[in-house]
Amino acid sequence: MAINLKTAVVESREQRLGTIIGWHGRASDLARESAYARGGCDGCGGSDGRKARRVCELKGPFTQGSVCSEQMVECQAGNVRNAVLVQHSPIGCGTGQVIYNSIYRNGLAARGLPVENLHLISTNLTERDMVFGGIAKLEQSIRDAFERHHPEAIFIATSCATGIIGDDVESAAGHLEKELGIPVVPLHCEGFKSKHWSTGFDATQHGILRQIVRKNPAKKDEELVNVINLWGSDVFSPILGELGLKVNYVVDLASVEDLAKMSEAAATVGFCYTLSSYLAAGLEQEFGVPEIKAPQPYGFAGTDAWLREIARVTHREERAEAYIAREHERVQPRLAELKELLKGKKGYVSTGSAYSHGLIAVLRELGVEVDGSLVFHHDPVYDSQDPRQDSLSHLIDNYGDVPQFTVGNRQQYQFYALLQQVKPDFIIIRHNGLAPLASRLGIPAIPLGDEHHTVGYQGILNLGESILDVLAHKKFHQDLAGRVKLPYKKWWLEQSDPFLLARASQPSRAAE
Repeated sequence: MAINLKTAVVESREQRLGTIIGWHGRASDLARESAYARGGCDGCGGSDGRKARRVCELKGPFTQGSVCSEQMVECQAGNVRNAVLVQHSPIGCGTGQVIYNSIYRNGLAARGLPVENLHLISTNLTERDMVFGGIAKLEQSIRDAFERHHPEAIFIATSCATGIIGDDVESAAGHLEKELGIPVVPLHCEGFKSKHWSTGFDATQHGILRQIVRKNPAKKDEELVNVINLWGSDVFSPILGELGLKVNYVVDLASVEDLAKMSEAAATVGFCYTLSSYLAAGLEQEFGVPEIKAPQPYGFAGTDAWLREIARVTHREERAEAYIAREHERVQPRLAELKELLKGKKGYVSTGSAYSHGLIAVLRELGVEVDGSLVFHHDPVYDSQDPRQDSLSHLIDNYGDVPQFTVGNRQQYQFYALLQQVKPDFIIIRHNGLAPLASRLGIPAIPLGDEHHTVGYQGILNLGESILDVLAHKKFHQDLAGRVKLPYKKWWLEQSDPFLLARASQPSRAAE
């Protein structure tokens, strides 16, 4: 663990963790190449003794579509209540505000919080600003944000444009913080600085750790647990309530005060290590708030271990064991029915990396076959570097291997061949763009808009019910597949290797 809060710029995932966005093979091979054993691979660089192992990476000649770090800052810092996010960027970088506003409002409603619109402002950089600089626009936008919304904090998202022209965002933030009397937090998230959007999560959390979290809390709340999440429904309160604990949800939908009091908590957990790794490690390193180092709460094995570790850290072992026993007994009858109904069905998971590991575990609890998965990136190690958080190895050790395991940053042109390799009955997905292609192949998708839908023991049953629902509509997708044409040439559709172009351009770095 080595998080450096002395600088305003977060270290990218590929520098810090060895993150990759291109790989194809068996999940067990990827776990062996990365995991928590260090070293190098021929032609791919090595370890510097501190950072994660470097995994051989397939690098394609072009990118058809993805998102960037700034957009993740938009959906994190932009979703903090009583705060404003100023995007120091051309107006086009703010197009995500439309969909995130809808998600934000729905999330507030689901949590029983007052529904409102996002508070986001763009500095609307133009060609003239690219020549002469945009600091004056930034300063005016920050003052406008303060006058309009009277926020408790203002976040600043940088962009590729500001990175190119070199605007001194930190100096502007520093003197305006003194002028306005509230935190003005620069978040360095230029899209070109990192090849995967998850660095944007870290950029937001870095700024929060530096300037929002209370440095010297007057007291510790031994019943409070930080839950790092997105917009999901409140499933953690009833689960942790069984242990006599209460929840502090961060970062999305949190207030500035919720973020400030994270240093007062007894522990920190998350629903996905991709999202929670940096903030949880930083809270432990800088503020002494223990990060729960256990498998994620998916399936029986993960949820059991997760609850027991929370109980150990918070000294609630007896209550945890009683709750675990009750829940096992409660869900088993319906689980047995679902397994019978889903016998012989084949699923495919296409989400963020650590979240995919958890979803595959839940599918296998339901007796669903999972021969393949596409994860949008892969972190060989998380910030704690604790092997108990090795979610990929946990999946393999408890639920078996995944023979067609792919790392790729949401490239549609590759998805066709991936689905042809395993021919699933349905896919599970959270990000837009890939589900329509699957539908054109006659494969329905379960869009997990609520990321907490599969958490814990009830989450196993929830996913089983969702699979039954989507399979009931499979005829629609089959009819659609018989009446549409894919936008690819016959030559490409006949290829069995989705990474053919990458292997052709970099044969020495191919991961078999």
